[in-house]
Amino acid sequence: MATSTLILGGSRSGKSAFAEQLLASAEDVFYLATATAVDDEMTQRILQHQQQRPGHWTVLEVPLMLTETLQSLSGQHATVLVDCLTLWLNNQLYRSPEQDFRQLRQRLADAVTSFDGRLVLVSNEVGAGVIPLGPINRRFVDEQGWLNQQLAACCDQVVLVCAGLPLYLKGQPDAAN
Repeated sequence: MATSTLILGGSRSGKSAFAEQLLASAEDVFYLATATAVDDEMTQRILQHQQQRPGHWTVLEVPLMLTETLQSLSGQHATVLVDCLTLWLNNQLYRSPEQDFRQLRQRLADAVTSFDGRLVLVSNEVGAGVIPLGPINRRFVDEQGWLNQQLAACCDQVVLVCAGLPLYLKGQPDAAN
């Protein structure tokens, strides 16, 4: 059965751990990692995530080609965890700031809507703070907010994680979890 879950939360909210917990009983999981090790601190964050998740999961690094990877995994009875959409969007904005982000969001939303399998998406909720300084920072917050809204509309379930606790915004908790 095809299902999609969007998990939102702030930095260190527990959203990734919650996503991994949702999939703890799944045998075959494709973990789509979007982070890139651009400095020592980010390398440490990536290592921490690697140590947290089960070693038998298949990891695919997709800093940019997320939509295409989802399309290729669809229909293979796959369970897929994407962690995280925020870094994917950051990579897109950094690499191709001139691209049409409305079209980029739509292609991803189409891939999520048509995904045949179990899909869990992790994304940061970045709009709860003050308006950031600088045009590129404000653009990022805007783009992230629009992406989260679009995906929340097309996912079956939306969960906000705060202080490690889930709040179901759309859909109900699975009985198995």
